[in-house]
Amino acid sequence: MRIAIVNDMAMAVEALKRVLLTVPGYEVAWVARDGADAIAHCAKDTPDLILMDLFMPVIDGVEATRQIMKQSPCVILIVSASVEKNAGKVFEAMGYGARDAVNTPVLGIQGSLESAQPLLTKIAILSKLIGKSSQTSTPKPQTSNFTSFSTPSTLLPPLVAIGSSTGGPKALAAILSRLPADFGAAIAIVQHVDMQFSAGLVDWLNQQTPLTVKLATIGDRLEKGTVLVAGTNDHLSLRSDFTLHYTKEPIDYPYRPSVDVFFKSLAQYWNRKETAVLLTGMGQDGAEGLSLLRSRGWHTIAQDEKSSVIYGMPKAAVQLNAAVEVLPPEAIADRLVQRVMFKSLGILNVNPDEAKRKK
Repeated sequence: MRIAIVNDMAMAVEALKRVLLTVPGYEVAWVARDGADAIAHCAKDTPDLILMDLFMPVIDGVEATRQIMKQSPCVILIVSASVEKNAGKVFEAMGYGARDAVNTPVLGIQGSLESAQPLLTKIAILSKLIGKSSQTSTPKPQTSNFTSFSTPSTLLPPLVAIGSSTGGPKALAAILSRLPADFGAAIAIVQHVDMQFSAGLVDWLNQQTPLTVKLATIGDRLEKGTVLVAGTNDHLSLRSDFTLHYTKEPIDYPYRPSVDVFFKSLAQYWNRKETAVLLTGMGQDGAEGLSLLRSRGWHTIAQDEKSSVIYGMPKAAVQLNAAVEVLPPEAIADRLVQRVMFKSLGILNVNPDEAKRKK
């Protein structure tokens, strides 16, 4: 796998080179000392993966990510000192297409490497996503025999389930910022993000919306006006008693937390026809789950290609005929408000699938 390094610090570049040389099959494609240099290099020689610093002269990592994903798209991993302290910048870069973030390894005494394993783990996961791993296949999320439960639907709030990945933070902010403070539905979000950033993502989203955004914890219930965000590297899932929990299975699955796992648990246990949304992201996670929810009468929406940073997950959903509608984030927000208003007035959902069945 050809990996580029973008960093203006000589010690950091040396540390990254040494880490990459420890893995057979990894090679350094090129090194850029600032964002402008990286943009130019990438246009001429697009690597499989870029290790992108945040703070650099001329053009920083956020703007470099934006321009590269627009002109010469490839997988970008933010690698910078103290990424947790710069969560806002990290989510801004993720909004433009950066896939994940990790702290820069440090050269210790006598040139020893410290904190290299987190970086190697991130690269290994990303290599699976782009098909550069030695592993020949990726297991799919486990499914169960789907059964219907008799809990009265009146006890359950209206629900919006959202899955997102690369570019997701920006799309999520665009949607949540347009929802009113009295939005009459529960919202659950599964965003592909490492657990070390999940609390920062919640804090950042709280600044974008009048709604209350929280990390989903074991035993939580979905409530009107509250946004719950998956917060660990395990998969968020719904139990038969309508409480949330986390599961490690499928354990060897590169998308963590998995949108498919969550969507499929909703199809199994949530006995109301609600709304599910699949946003921008690399790969196909969430497409099968969205298709299953549509088959159970849910109103399903996929983000459109023009507004997607990576048209992977929503494209897979469209190809499966899993989406009732294909919309940009702003229109998705408007549709959510409309549907919740209709429910509050006792009006049946304006759902093309339902309309067809009635004819």
